[in-house]
Amino acid sequence: MEKELQELLQFIKDAPSPFHTVETAGKMLQNAGFVQLDMTTKWELAPGGRYFVTVYDSSLLAFALGEKPGPLRLAAAHTDFPCFRIKPHASINKEEHGLLNVEKYGGLILRTWLDRPLGLAGKVVLRSEDVFKPDTQLVNFDRPLLTIPSLAIHMDREVNKEGKLNPQTDMLPLAVMENEEFSESFFTDWLSEELEKEDPEDILAYELSAYPFEEGCLCGLYKSFISSPRLDNLTSVLACLKGIMAAEPKEMSGLRLIALFDNEEIGSGTKQGAGSTVLNQVLERIYSSLGQKREDLWADIASGFMLSVDVAHALHPSHAGKHDPSNQPLMGGGIVLKQAAAQTYAGDAEAIAIIRGLCESHEIPCQSFVNRSDVRGGSTLGSIASTLVPIRTMDIGVPMLAMHSAREVMHKDDQLALNKLLITFMSN
Repeated sequence: MEKELQELLQFIKDAPSPFHTVETAGKMLQNAGFVQLDMTTKWELAPGGRYFVTVYDSSLLAFALGEKPGPLRLAAAHTDFPCFRIKPHASINKEEHGLLNVEKYGGLILRTWLDRPLGLAGKVVLRSEDVFKPDTQLVNFDRPLLTIPSLAIHMDREVNKEGKLNPQTDMLPLAVMENEEFSESFFTDWLSEELEKEDPEDILAYELSAYPFEEGCLCGLYKSFISSPRLDNLTSVLACLKGIMAAEPKEMSGLRLIALFDNEEIGSGTKQGAGSTVLNQVLERIYSSLGQKREDLWADIASGFMLSVDVAHALHPSHAGKHDPSNQPLMGGGIVLKQAAAQTYAGDAEAIAIIRGLCESHEIPCQSFVNRSDVRGGSTLGSIASTLVPIRTMDIGVPMLAMHSAREVMHKDDQLALNKLLITFMSN
């Protein structure tokens, strides 16, 4: 048990941006014997093979091919998480302080980001000899670089009553003071030094995220809880990876595939998101490479099954009235089956029955979540992906508190249950 939990915390540490999530996942898959493919070249696949492919550096699909035809089983999760993204021309010189201009990515709880040490990670794109192939570098500076200081209560006596924050004026990270290495473009100058580039003009673009630098940990009187950044949705990403790595082609038939999409937190409608045709394209390329027809794929989709894996809301002990009166999942109570009549969560009666049956037969605890009827709930990628690939789908995840906070909280037993379900789902 302790090993699996430390594995989760290390995975979260190694994945401070979607690009690093994919990079870390790729290394795990290669160590497990998966062969990397390229979306820009022809695929030559064989039954019994295990493969993966990355999509624009921030999404990844991995699959295992059985020795003979059989069921199609998919699982999907997302690699992104709420954070602050650094804007272009980010240096702001104000009152002898150097601040960074940032924008929200996803639905953050702004106040939880105040007064924390923040790191920077993502990608930087540099000038090269071929304009259509610039030099792209993944970076994680792996040290606290920024902080967003709150205003002292002595100067804002109503902060505990109101506490509203403006993301453009109240959430700019502090980076330097004027008496330090300071210029009108201090951030680009600093970035150039870090990358050992003589000319800052060689930096053409970047996609950098500020992230909570403090690592995750076990907490509680009996170390029952996990407190960490990015539990949404790296818990699910890791479980999907463990599931596909446990799928042994010699012991299975058919196709097992995981899709780790970017941009779920902003609606999935991107070329690397669940709202793109990339899953459909990959499935078609697999079937075509194996000499099967499109009709074979449609038939397998019609009889197949997909798990959409994302975190769920646990009952908050201080705010029980915010929850549905008869569906109140608890931390430590196992996998949550997320349901919504509006289909913001994917699922139907048969899908629920299948996952409940799978959990019962393998002694995996499970429970249900439904929103209050007078509260607008969230959504995830399951309904979007299953619209483009019309396969029976069930939305599931681990129950947690403080979703979209800079640090979220879950029960350690639920991650073990999720790992077990994904391994069982992919292996049978």
